[in-house]
Amino acid sequence: MHFKRLVIAAGIAATTSLSAHAVTEIQWWHSMTAVNNEWVNDLAKEFNDSQKEYKVVPTFKGVYDESMTAAIAAFRSGNAPHILQVFEVGTATMMASKGATVPVGKVMSDAGVSFDPKAYIPAVAGYYTAPNGQMLSFPFNSSTTIFYYNKDAFKKAGLDAEKAPTTWPEVFAAAKKLKESGHSCPMTLAWQGWTQLESFSTWHNVEFASEQNGLSANGYKARLKLNSPLHVKHIDNLAAAAKAGEFVYKGRASTAQASFTAGECAMIQTSSGFYGDVAKNAKFAYGLAPLPYYPDVKGAPQNTVIGGASLWVMSGKKAEEYKGVAKFFEFLSQTKVQAASHQRTGYLPVTMAAYDLTEKSGFYQKNPGTDTAVTQMIRKVTDNSRGIRLGNYVQIRTIEDEELEQVWAGKKTGKEALDSIVSRGNELLARFEKSYKP
Repeated sequence: MHFKRLVIAAGIAATTSLSAHAVTEIQWWHSMTAVNNEWVNDLAKEFNDSQKEYKVVPTFKGVYDESMTAAIAAFRSGNAPHILQVFEVGTATMMASKGATVPVGKVMSDAGVSFDPKAYIPAVAGYYTAPNGQMLSFPFNSSTTIFYYNKDAFKKAGLDAEKAPTTWPEVFAAAKKLKESGHSCPMTLAWQGWTQLESFSTWHNVEFASEQNGLSANGYKARLKLNSPLHVKHIDNLAAAAKAGEFVYKGRASTAQASFTAGECAMIQTSSGFYGDVAKNAKFAYGLAPLPYYPDVKGAPQNTVIGGASLWVMSGKKAEEYKGVAKFFEFLSQTKVQAASHQRTGYLPVTMAAYDLTEKSGFYQKNPGTDTAVTQMIRKVTDNSRGIRLGNYVQIRTIEDEELEQVWAGKKTGKEALDSIVSRGNELLARFEKSYKP
């Protein structure tokens, strides 16, 4: 009897061991922090709990440029993750990394999982699609730039708290009033290159770079054009506001966002994906609104461009692991999952079905302004506003930061800084063109 019990126990242990090993792990490297990190972990848990074959393991690998660098190093040493979250400015570089990735369209079809790129908002799908029509990466946390303002601060300054400034002259006038009312930081900006150069260009339907901002068939030959008279005027206007203390520069990337949620800065332009943080942490009434524009510019406002990131599938993995990746992407594609993510984070509903579901649920009515990102993105696009996809753009963004910081510090004029961004950036684009093999 004792021997029989041992045999049964051993059999149970062996079965348990086999079932434990039967779960295929999918490594997912990402760059989400704070409330968005919680969202990523919840998505993985929801998928893992929904089936028994695969386990997605999300790992924070630093901010976007850090995680991209880490993944490239890991790929070279044969230890790349299955899924890598890459911000939109890394798209051209990932496209040029032949052999390092597997197109998401191929991953889905090889696994026999249905995947319809036409279900996605065109501006989103188009950005991550190759000229041959193949979807290269999976749209995940797509965002765009929007305007946030502190309604309580507006009231205190004698401004209409229910009406956000719609033009740049109105923004500067509001900043002046906020300053006069004792506000130490009337206005700030996050992701300054994205908000004040890239989105600014498409919103005003002016050229940012040649070759349709890098999206044409000859996009690898693109060169920067962001030193037009309109660009110069805008940066000089911001410089004047900085000198008057009406615009306060808080640092690169998303650094400035914390100063808004803390109530220190009254206006900020940043990602729609900042909404989840504001909704959870702001202790004041706030508003969401479209980006401001210069009313004397013909055709403005046009549309803003995609930001955020997509999920790339790294090469060199087993077929069963790719099947798990496809199943996870199928889960993420579900309308209810997409809609819930959009409502929780402020990132775009990347499918029209998720947008429709959110609208029907009354979410936009209950939370005014949360549809701003969508309405800015689903307008008709032009060659100047379809998006921006340039090689070596991670490094060009750093150049933008360096040069704009010189302006805010009063060390350069807008023209000097923008001319320098163009010349330095075009050197990097020329280098990319030489190394690119169409």
